Amino acid sequence: MNDILPPKRRLPQSSTSASPQPVPQPEQIQPPQHNIDTLIDQTFPLNEVDTPKTIVRTKSPKRRIITWILGVLIFVGIVAVSAFVWYQSQLGAVEPSSKQQIRVEVASGMGPSDIASLLASKGLIKNEQVFGWYVRIEGVENMLQAGQYMLGKSMTVEDIVAHLQRGQSDTFRLTFYPGAVLRDETNTPENKKTDVTTVLKRAGYSKEAIAAALKKQYSHPLLAGKPASADLEGYIYGETYEFASAATVEDILTRTFDEMYRVVKANNLVAKYKKHGLTLYEGITLASVVQREVNGTDQKQVAGVFYNRLKQGMMLGSDVTYQYIADKTGQARSPDLDSRYNTRKYTGLPPGP
Repeated sequence: MNDILPPKRRLPQSSTSASPQPVPQPEQIQPPQHNIDTLIDQTFPLNEVDTPKTIVRTKSPKRRIITWILGVLIFVGIVAVSAFVWYQSQLGAVEPSSKQQIRVEVASGMGPSDIASLLASKGLIKNEQVFGWYVRIEGVENMLQAGQYMLGKSMTVEDIVAHLQRGQSDTFRLTFYPGAVLRDETNTPENKKTDVTTVLKRAGYSKEAIAAALKKQYSHPLLAGKPASADLEGYIYGETYEFASAATVEDILTRTFDEMYRVVKANNLVAKYKKHGLTLYEGITLASVVQREVNGTDQKQVAGVFYNRLKQGMMLGSDVTYQYIADKTGQARSPDLDSRYNTRKYTGLPPGP
């Protein structure tokens, strides 16, 4: 049996007497640990040739100066264009579509700055300083002449300066509305008012000048029968007139008296009113009531009714009379208003037109 089996093999013996090392098991073997960045660096090394370099370019002093000069020139150009556009706009008309004409008196000895201030106060120019610049640039500051002018808000500075250079006094038209009161104290918008005071204000006359002229006592034949305590209500004859620009408010009112007196004489109204037992003043008062009541051909019929009521000592019973005095005194319109103008409470004619 021993001859058949192969002989036993012996493992080589170490020269030392250390104990044999255990064979590591598969599960104990760990894979090598590597940093990904290290692997990339090892796999794809970069040399100096491959490393990108940043090129920094610096502007030369000459180039910087040219850039700065160009920037300044562009800025100055923008400012100059903006200034020119603004200057041109200030030379334009205040209200290009306006038809309003304003009376302006340029007194002797007025310089450009005085004239500019006057025009600005009348709302005829946008800018006093620009007006002064314009006349100096054009070389006409010493050519503006004194005089009475009618200037419009639709006129440009160039138009106004040319007008003042000619020095020709103007004429203007003024329309007073039939039946208009002296002053409209109601809340009617200013641009819709038709009273005498508003018409004169629109023509460029001051409130003070208008008030003084309306209070003045005139020695006109038309006013001969008017009580001294009565105002000029009813005596401003409604018509369109033409006046010289130098006309005062007194001149204008006197012209309306002339026109009304011409109508009175042409129609022999003094004699006709006398037949009804009325003076010219009373006749004008009654006519003003009839005019407020109706328009057109019905006026004769209404006048006849009022004549009959006066003869019979009846009250006229007109609403327009108490409405008139309520508006004038700032009171509420009421048929119970206690006033001699209330012809629903008192007999006879109201105190005045």
